[in-house]
Amino acid sequence: MDAQPLVESPAEASKTISAMRRVLPPLTSSMVEAVAVSHGVCIHPVPLRRIDPDTGQTTVIDVPCGATATSKCPPCADRARKLRMQQCRQGWHLEEEPVVEQGDPTEEQAELTLVRSDLQAALVQAQERGLATERITEAIAQVEQALAETGARGKPIRSEHRRRSRSTKRRQDVPDLPRRKVAPTTIGRTFPGRDGKVFRPSVFLTLTARSYGRVDKFGVPRDPDAYDYRTAARDAIHFPALVDRFFQNLRRVVGFEVQYFGALEPQRRLAPHLHAALRGTISRKDLRLVAAATYHQVWWPSTDEVIFPDHRLPVWDEAAETYVDPATGGVLPTWDEALDAVAEDEEAEPLHVVRFGQQLRAEGVLSGSPDADRCIRYLVKYLNKSIDTCHEVETDAEREHMRRLWEAMRYEPCSPTCTNWLRYGVQPKNAREGQLPGCCRGKAHRHETLGFGGRRVLTSRKWCGKTLADLKSERREWVRNLLGLADDPDPKR
Repeated sequence: MDAQPLVESPAEASKTISAMRRVLPPLTSSMVEAVAVSHGVCIHPVPLRRIDPDTGQTTVIDVPCGATATSKCPPCADRARKLRMQQCRQGWHLEEEPVVEQGDPTEEQAELTLVRSDLQAALVQAQERGLATERITEAIAQVEQALAETGARGKPIRSEHRRRSRSTKRRQDVPDLPRRKVAPTTIGRTFPGRDGKVFRPSVFLTLTARSYGRVDKFGVPRDPDAYDYRTAARDAIHFPALVDRFFQNLRRVVGFEVQYFGALEPQRRLAPHLHAALRGTISRKDLRLVAAATYHQVWWPSTDEVIFPDHRLPVWDEAAETYVDPATGGVLPTWDEALDAVAEDEEAEPLHVVRFGQQLRAEGVLSGSPDADRCIRYLVKYLNKSIDTCHEVETDAEREHMRRLWEAMRYEPCSPTCTNWLRYGVQPKNAREGQLPGCCRGKAHRHETLGFGGRRVLTSRKWCGKTLADLKSERREWVRNLLGLADDPDPKR
């Protein structure tokens, strides 16, 4: 019997290659989406029904979805990125103090505030008489929601819940900070040049988290078992609070209201990383001193011991509306009771202390220079990506590192309302039936966030004196003027 040839003939090889290269024709929906993306049109518009109050005519209009992630809607994400670039550019090198005016309340807001005060008086009377207050609290929530929809900020009535306070004495393992009186100004110093030109430089700052173990060039731990994933998870969750404390200390040291535009992103090792544009000139010595002396203490109940594992979770008592121990029937301490126990224990230590790492980079930037444009582009580089896709994962070791970090996030409490507190014998704040540890809906526990539960962009209140809505209105007005379109005859509509 003749042996079969191991090499195909040229004709057969050509047929095989043609079959492998065969590509299905594009779908019509994919073609429409591609065209929309190329023209900057939202690919997931939200249809809204608009009713003319004068004629009663109903029309349906498509409103852009407003997504900030490229994976959801590239055109909307690109517009959001450019809007942030405009916000950063307008506030970075201001030469005059931004004007932040507080508008007068409207008639609707005044009426809602009066109703809210009446409901508060009714609530106090009901509590004094021992009557049910459920309907009153529901009405209060509805009025406060209506107030928020009108654009009002804050709460109309402060909470009467007592504030827990601990000693404000600084830790002994951090250096002391000099304290100056903070002047009511946000504009940095100016420096005259030889030719009479005046320079007003600002700062581009980079801060990182501390080390949790040695890593290679891909950000993968050299010894995964010795890598401190628990500390890394806690630092990621509480890193925004540490950033807020850093700018508080910085203002007290330099003596003026330092304004900032910062963006949070992960390093290659998936640790928190902050890039910030600071208005004004600040020496590197002061920046390093403040970073070394800044810390944030988390005074929460202890999570060192797992009291209720997955096979023996607390159960909900419908009659008492509380969680109880399945074995003994004992009621679990509430969130307030657990915090009281921590506050009363004079020898108690904070659950976690967040600190910055040794890496700190600061460079001076002049207004209108190529460095300023480069820094602004770098600030918004990763805003359109989720945390887990900022850096391309290439190896199995990187995937395993990301998986282990997410596993550490899964059962780590992210807030007072986190369901993971049941695992450690404490009822979450505002506990309700059906809560399970490991199933918290907080953003910090999602795989695409890896602990970054807050905002990706951190902006001070007096950065440019404008909100994102103001900036959008300015962009719209600029386009209308460029196209020569007439103003809307009725702005209210």
